[in-house]
Amino acid sequence: MPSSVPLPRGTRSPAPVVVPLAVAILAATSCAVANSGGGGDTGDAGDTLRIVLAQEPPTLEPCEASLTDTGVVVRSNISEPLIERDPTTGELEPLLATTWRQRTPTTWELDLRPDVTFHDGTTMTSEDAAFSIDRAVNSDLACNVDGYVFGDERLELEVVDEHRLAVTTTDPDPILPLRLSFIEVVPRTTSTEAKVREPVGTGPYLIERWETGVSISLRRNDDYWGEPPAYPRARYVWRSEPSVRAAMINNGEADLSTALNPEDATEDNSVAYPNNETTALRLDGREAPLDDIRVRRAIGLAIDRRAIVDTLFDGLADPAAQLVPDGVVGHNPDLPIDPPDPDRARALIAEAAADGVPVDRRITLIARNAQFPRVAETAEAIQYQLASVGLDVRIQMADTAAHLEYQLRPFPEDVGPVALLVMHGNQAGDAAFTTSQYLLSDGPQSTFGSPELDQLISEAGELSDDARQEAFAAIFAHQNDTLVQYTHLAHMRGLLGRSPSIHYEPNAATGDELRLAEVRPAREEAR
Repeated sequence: MPSSVPLPRGTRSPAPVVVPLAVAILAATSCAVANSGGGGDTGDAGDTLRIVLAQEPPTLEPCEASLTDTGVVVRSNISEPLIERDPTTGELEPLLATTWRQRTPTTWELDLRPDVTFHDGTTMTSEDAAFSIDRAVNSDLACNVDGYVFGDERLELEVVDEHRLAVTTTDPDPILPLRLSFIEVVPRTTSTEAKVREPVGTGPYLIERWETGVSISLRRNDDYWGEPPAYPRARYVWRSEPSVRAAMINNGEADLSTALNPEDATEDNSVAYPNNETTALRLDGREAPLDDIRVRRAIGLAIDRRAIVDTLFDGLADPAAQLVPDGVVGHNPDLPIDPPDPDRARALIAEAAADGVPVDRRITLIARNAQFPRVAETAEAIQYQLASVGLDVRIQMADTAAHLEYQLRPFPEDVGPVALLVMHGNQAGDAAFTTSQYLLSDGPQSTFGSPELDQLISEAGELSDDARQEAFAAIFAHQNDTLVQYTHLAHMRGLLGRSPSIHYEPNAATGDELRLAEVRPAREEAR
């Protein structure tokens, strides 16, 4: 999923340790982030599941649940989709819908689970499901799920009866049930004029209180249609420093924590997991000098991916040559990962300069605070490596809201050339969700493209099975050969902070949707 969508933050000046840090990376030596002390909120560990996040969610609006910082709280906790994808097997599983089938080439029919109630006590029907899809996809709310999952598609919805719904697309869509797994169901009384702050859903928890800047408290939904979760309450707090989050686990102040740094992780306080996230630089090809493919290729040749992975990520990643990792339909295992070649990079930049390209124009490298562990150090390393081949780069660290302004259309104007550090998670397991967002000429997270690539993406989306895999694999090769909008860095693995007092096994979806109903006290598992 997206992120599965990258997120941004505030601004700071480049740290004075840029050169020493980057030199250390080039030498492939280890770096450490200084620990900072800090406490956290305590609670009754037997009654309340305590989670510490890297930052406060920007919104709890269900139609924005494909944004990582929203989905980790909302998705399958407060609200639920009709269909759920098993993050381990990739199989689609029933949730609020019990069955689905393709009635015609363009129409799918779904049967809904009876006797499901919303947190406000009203009964969920197919009218609510139709409303939720229409609100997220066909409305003017500009929901992230609309652009990320459905693009420009408009869906026709038919309420067949109280518990049956038909969804019709303009063209045949072989993965419509997978797309619908991104739609969170809300009551048909939900506003269509504005996004909501505290949603009503059908999930195992409901919002008890959101104290802005402090915490979000949930309590168990006693009328939940499924198995009740083990913990009567859950409480989210946020601490930006990974060392503080680790300390909260160590001190018994938190049970779960997102995104620990390797140097703060131990066997007792954390567990590693594949999180389906890929880091990359998105190069704005509309602005000189990034509008010249030679400069874009030079950036890829200047970066030492292996040194960054080994030094800053402590090996908890693999160098990447594409936006999706192995396991996603369309991943191309044959794409080479370019080794660093600074001499070739300098030659390409010199060639571009000789043709009048303003290669000395300053490029802004924008990264999001807490995007991943050591993100600031990673930006500094990239800055140093690009400077070593003759490019002028300044770093701008941004908060989530500011980063989203650069990440999603419409992009800011008159800001000069931008290299945006993105982290894309394809949780859905199909390259269509990546290419429609990041590679189409007018994709919500793409700054440019080509008619040829647009056509290839359109054709691949109509295919199934092996033909679909081969078509999308060719698309990633085409991007690297002819477009180079992205300099890929690494396929990431996450470190989840986990107290010995609880039992929870993370999976590839954990970074985007932390399902609280799957968490149980360790003492129960020991019985």
